[in-house]
Amino acid sequence: MILVIIGPTAVGKTKLSVELAKKYNAEIINGDAMQVYKDMNIATAKIKEQEKEGIPHHLFDICDFDENYTVYDYQIDCRRKIDEILKKGKNVIIVGGTGLYIRSALYDYRFKNEEVKRCYDNLTDDELMIRVLEIDKDTNIHKNNRRRLERFLERYENNGSVSLNGDTKMYDFLTIGLKADRSILYEKIDNRVLTMVDEGLIDEARYFYDMKKDAKSLKTVIGYKELFSYFDGNLTLEEALYNIKKNSRHYAKRQYTFFNNKFDCSWFNTDYDNFSETVDEVKEYIDSIY
Repeated sequence: MILVIIGPTAVGKTKLSVELAKKYNAEIINGDAMQVYKDMNIATAKIKEQEKEGIPHHLFDICDFDENYTVYDYQIDCRRKIDEILKKGKNVIIVGGTGLYIRSALYDYRFKNEEVKRCYDNLTDDELMIRVLEIDKDTNIHKNNRRRLERFLERYENNGSVSLNGDTKMYDFLTIGLKADRSILYEKIDNRVLTMVDEGLIDEARYFYDMKKDAKSLKTVIGYKELFSYFDGNLTLEEALYNIKKNSRHYAKRQYTFFNNKFDCSWFNTDYDNFSETVDEVKEYIDSIY
C-alpha cells in the first residue's frame, strides 16, 4: 500500500504521517523539496528525531545546501525508496508539500538529466503565457511571473514529449489531503513562525548567511531570504518576520491550489484542538478502501 499525504504548510501532515505509519506498518518518504537539504531544519519545519517515534524516514538530509538537487533527482530517489520499502513487505507513506516532486515520482513524468539553456527574450509576457497554456491549460503560473514561465517552457522543450500533466500512474496509491479554514490556518502559520524564532530560526539563517554562498536553495527557503534582507540592513527584524508570515501564507495558498487541481484526493479537515479525531477519520476512510 502506498499512501500520499498532502496539504498546505502547518496543516498537520507530519503528525498524521507518523500516526498512520504506526498503524499500517509503513515507512515514510519525504515529499518536500527543501527538506532534502542538511542543516535546513527550523525554516523547513523538518521533523525532529523524537517526533519520528521510531518510524524510518527517508530522503531527509541527503544533500548539502549548495548541491543542485532537482525534481529529476528526486524522481529517481523516491521511486527507488518506494520499491525498496515494498520489497521488505512494508507500506509506504509519502508526505510533503511539494506537489511537483511527488507527482514526478508517482506519475509518468520524463526528464532528461542535461538541459540546454534557451532564450525567450524575443517573446513578451503575454506570448510566453499563451505558449504555456497551450501545453498545460490548468497551469497556476501567473502571466507576470516571467521567470517561471520561461523555466516551464525550457523544461518542456528540453524534454520533448514529456507528459507534463502526468496522466499515467506508475503506482497504485491513495492520496489523503489535509485542509483547514483559511483564517485558522493562517493563524497557525503566524504562530509557527514565532515558534521557529524561539527555536533558533535567526541563528540558523545567520549560519547560511555567513557562508556568503549563492546557492539556489538558500534563495528559495521562506525564512532565510527575508532574514538575509534583515542581515543586510534593508529590513528591520519586525519587517522580516512580517514578511516570513506573509510569504508563508501565500505559499500555503499556492500549495492548496496545486494540490486541488493536480491530485485526485480525498480531503479531511484538520481538527487542531482534537487531532486524534482527524486521525481516526482518516484511518476509517483508509480501512474502507483497503
